[in-house]
Amino acid sequence: MVRGGSVDRSIRRAKIFALTKGFRGRSKNCYSLAIRAAHKALQHAYRGRKLKKRDFRSLWITRISNAAQEQKMPYSMFMHNMVRLEVQLNRKILSELAIYEPRSFQALADLARRRQSKGLLNALK
Repeated sequence: MVRGGSVDRSIRRAKIFALTKGFRGRSKNCYSLAIRAAHKALQHAYRGRKLKKRDFRSLWITRISNAAQEQKMPYSMFMHNMVRLEVQLNRKILSELAIYEPRSFQALADLARRRQSKGLLNALK
């Protein structure tokens, strides 16, 4: 009986070539080079997904810091008082508030400033 398997082989090769579609040079056409290129591209994609989270967090912190500086308050003091006041807004939402709702952010900064100067009970009055 003749052994089969060419179908599996062609499907496997097609998957690799689908991953390397759009690459430059022989790495899109030559199977042995395409395997290496696809593997490396998947490694870069994996690493990039982790770096994206770091980059966005850094961006949000920078935005909040700049908005807090406009309110004459350092970032660390602002965030410390947000935690102490149990404000359940994460950095992403705070940065969006700073950009699109500056008056709301100003109100939060005022609340944080009052919390800093007078304590929790007086800040909520």
